[in-house]
Amino acid sequence: MKYSIDKQLPKTNSLILIDIQEKILRPIFNKDLIKKNIKKLLNAYEILDENIFLSEQNPLKLGKTIAELLPKGEFKRIEKMEFSLANSQEFIKELDKKKITNLIVCGIETHICIQQTVLELIRTGYEVILISDATGSRNKLDHEIALQRMMHKGAILTTTESIIFELCKTANRKEFKEISNIIKN
Repeated sequence: MKYSIDKQLPKTNSLILIDIQEKILRPIFNKDLIKKNIKKLLNAYEILDENIFLSEQNPLKLGKTIAELLPKGEFKRIEKMEFSLANSQEFIKELDKKKITNLIVCGIETHICIQQTVLELIRTGYEVILISDATGSRNKLDHEIALQRMMHKGAILTTTESIIFELCKTANRKEFKEISNIIKN
């Protein structure tokens, strides 16, 4: 196991946006809600000043990430041909360098690139938090079965709003009003 996660040690989070490309998103079940939730998550995450990674599956044929879902600030883009982002040495080296232990995952498709990435990351010792309403597949059953499989292997399943408030931690935080406005809109 790569990390021994101790509840008393601080955890370093990272948002992982997987393959949010127009050609992949077009046939996705419930795509408008997924895009809206990814946008909320991204906006909140940028306010909270955390690490952001973005992957693109075969961008020469499938295009780049949808412009409205690109981070405004600093992020690391990783182009890939393999379905699992966890097979990218560049990605794993960046996680190690920044001592990232918790990965908050969203994107598409749940049963292909997300599932393979999540299962491999769990296997190697990362804590993976999967945002169920910010992930999707072309077919609802594939999405639901993949979520169950990843949970069975140790992924933590949550929703966009829940993880945003968990990351914010308190209403006393100076960014809370801005975070709250993201949730309301």
